[in-house]
Amino acid sequence: MMRSRLAALVALAALAAGASGASAAAPRASLPAIERQVMCVTCKIPLNVAQSPQADRERALIQSLIARGLSEAQVKRVLVGQYGRSVLALPSAGGFGLLAYLVPGAVVIGALAALAVLLPRWRARSRALTQGGAAPARLSQTDAARLDADMARFD
Repeated sequence: MMRSRLAALVALAALAAGASGASAAAPRASLPAIERQVMCVTCKIPLNVAQSPQADRERALIQSLIARGLSEAQVKRVLVGQYGRSVLALPSAGGFGLLAYLVPGAVVIGALAALAVLLPRWRARSRALTQGGAAPARLSQTDAARLDADMARFD
């Protein structure tokens, strides 16, 4: 009785391990997912929006590679081998392509740093003005008379 329970427990653990291993496997590649990540080599636009004979040939190649059971990464490697690195929609993670990732981040960091420096200054200036730091300019007798005359014309 104890052995059958132990055997059932071991079988259940093996099934759970097998199920978790199956769910951890890489998901099957799909044409729409790959189309968003590659370019039409003649149109120079993402394959998911390209409408040309070359785009159709690339889609057919991708579909045949998926049917053979290749993963997304393997399909992209085949495409790079056939068409070159220009087929990939994302820039490379090294060399000049690295700037495509670094420059936007540097711009955001620079903008945040500028706000961190300027915002307290703007607030201090605004507080000084609202607390009477600068008195309003007074009109001369001549300007006041002219303003009164102009305002009287519009009444």
